[in-house]
Amino acid sequence: MDILLVEDDPETALYVTEGLQKLGQAVHWATTGKDGICQARAGHYALMIVDRMLPGMDGLSMVRMLRAESCDTPVLMLTTMSGLDDRVDGLNAGADDYLTKPFAMSELAARVNAIVRRTSRNGTSTRLKAGSLEMDLLERTVSREGRQVELQPQEFKLLEYLMQNAGRTITRMMLLENVWNLDFDPGTNIVESHMSRLRSKIDRGHSTEMIHTVRGHGYVVSP
Repeated sequence: MDILLVEDDPETALYVTEGLQKLGQAVHWATTGKDGICQARAGHYALMIVDRMLPGMDGLSMVRMLRAESCDTPVLMLTTMSGLDDRVDGLNAGADDYLTKPFAMSELAARVNAIVRRTSRNGTSTRLKAGSLEMDLLERTVSREGRQVELQPQEFKLLEYLMQNAGRTITRMMLLENVWNLDFDPGTNIVESHMSRLRSKIDRGHSTEMIHTVRGHGYVVSP
């Protein structure tokens, strides 16, 4: 699951990012409201975690602008302001939930899951399916024909991106940008080695391959 974190404090950003990554989430970090808006417009996120006090454009203004553009991505607002009026302002601006700093990672994770579950009931699925493969984004599980497939976090993230684009050819550069958050080619076989391990795990015991190489172009998962 891809999460956009908009937070200007490096210590808080590191705390949130490391905590959510340990839970298998992919976190993309922006440090200003304007940068957050640009990333929100360009990406497809399951959730945005937005600090209220940001340099330049504050979190409330950022959320209001995105809501005015019909962006319906759920928002969890972070703040040091715990007053009732402050929470009301955040919710009225378009936030879905409000969390006061400092906070425990367990509470943040619980609120993230609660927001995603509510979004799921409103029509956004937390399960992906491609052919005989099924992925549960909340439970972080993968199965093929009912048999569980154990994946490492980066393998899960790689398969998630491929399944989100099932039937579409995904280039190596697209994988580097969206799975490894790299905007350059490091010149290593990182994609190929992860792809090889992923294929061996999901195809083990099956006669047909799920991930196909499109020679000279990239990879595609059977829809």
